[in-house]
Amino acid sequence: MATVIQLGDITVDVVLKDIQNVHLSVYPPAGRVRIAAPRRMSLDTIRVFAISKLGWIKQQQRKLREQERETPREYVPRESHYLWGNRYLLRVVEQEAPAALELGHRRITLRVRPGTSDDKKAAIVEQWYRDQLRQAVPPLLAKWEPVLGVKLERFFVRRMKTKWGSCTHGKSTIRLNTELAKKPPECLEYIVVHELAHLLEPTHNARFVAIMDRVMPQWAFRRKQLNRLPVRHEEWSY
Repeated sequence: MATVIQLGDITVDVVLKDIQNVHLSVYPPAGRVRIAAPRRMSLDTIRVFAISKLGWIKQQQRKLREQERETPREYVPRESHYLWGNRYLLRVVEQEAPAALELGHRRITLRVRPGTSDDKKAAIVEQWYRDQLRQAVPPLLAKWEPVLGVKLERFFVRRMKTKWGSCTHGKSTIRLNTELAKKPPECLEYIVVHELAHLLEPTHNARFVAIMDRVMPQWAFRRKQLNRLPVRHEEWSY
């Protein structure tokens, strides 16, 4: 069960877990704040930590509240869906056959059995995006691993809560958000390079920035481009 601490008008949920380090997260869409901390830490120590991060917390909350959001998907005819930054209109076809999704000229055709629920339609589309991303990533790895001088053991595609990607440095693995399949290809390339760079430098320190500047001088522009684009509409839980 979470303990709540109040820092002015900011509410922070605190969860004590069997972990080594403190993890601070700000969740969309409204900017809820959560701290996961080792069980040994006192609430006073956690409060001091949270106060030290107030500036960052407020900055993240402001970004989340200002970012444009997609309207909820209803999976109805002529609804807009996106792939690699391009807009497609949805066509829904009901038929007694296995579910399928086809990409055409400016149109995505979703074939489902009569009476298929919206949740099932959403799952079919989500799996399609996941497959698109899995196909797009290997060529990027082949291009950028030699440039950075790293070798990835494995990549995962996930529906992530607060990040476009993440890197597990010790295992040489990265995770990528399925939402990246909706964004322009250069945004995915930026995230792949960003996470590969973390195999060399786990933090976002000056060395990490220097690596990114060296291999992808336009990375800051691509990051800004990605963060300006609409994000999925939903309440992300902890």
